[in-house]
Amino acid sequence: MQNRSYPMPGRYRFSRPLIVALTISALAGCSGSDGGSATSAESSALLAAARTTLDQTSTLHFSLTSADVPQTGTVLESGQGVVARPKSFQGQLGVSQNGTKVSIDLVSTNGKVYAKLPFSDAFQVVNPADFGLSDPANLIDPATGISRMFGELTDITSKGEQRLGSDVVTELDGSLPGSLVDELLTSANPAKPVKAKLYVTQSTKQLRRVVLTGPFFDKAKDSTFNLVLDKYGDPVTITAPTTS
Repeated sequence: MQNRSYPMPGRYRFSRPLIVALTISALAGCSGSDGGSATSAESSALLAAARTTLDQTSTLHFSLTSADVPQTGTVLESGQGVVARPKSFQGQLGVSQNGTKVSIDLVSTNGKVYAKLPFSDAFQVVNPADFGLSDPANLIDPATGISRMFGELTDITSKGEQRLGSDVVTELDGSLPGSLVDELLTSANPAKPVKAKLYVTQSTKQLRRVVLTGPFFDKAKDSTFNLVLDKYGDPVTITAPTTS
């Protein structure tokens, strides 16, 4: 798909790479070549363990930032929120509309998605497809969310251990098919692979951070999404908001 806009209720328009930008987050693969301080088998085992940890967690918190995004059009710049099984989501997204930043609150529970649009005091039930989205509550569904990305990372290179905050992580770099990124997020050039850096904790085998770089909005210019995943399994209560 190309970088394009979708109609929102009222005066606002929203682009494809919304929450689904998060679905590209848990990119962890189990194939490809490997170098550096770990063997290919060790890297594959670490990624497989991270996938198991992700698929088994009951809840997950994320924060998303970006760099080198266009200053024209409507694009995702940031986000944060929580996802809980079986299918619930609550969070906020930061969107730039021709350089003007706005915030959108989203809640998904019991099969309904609610949004509080900019300059609105109340939530309303929305169809996420109107925003070019799938239901964000699917983020940690093994069949429809992040786990679909496992096994798609190729040309894996281990960069060894480093400290990320209070965690000791292993950095695993690789490449993702642009067509897959286009399907789940967005791409102005699906034929071009996307660079991915995965950071997996040694002690808990949690995917802690993902950095993706590729032509998300412009064929001639790469942009970057930086996603941090934490608070695996923390208690979370998500309820439907009052609507107008």
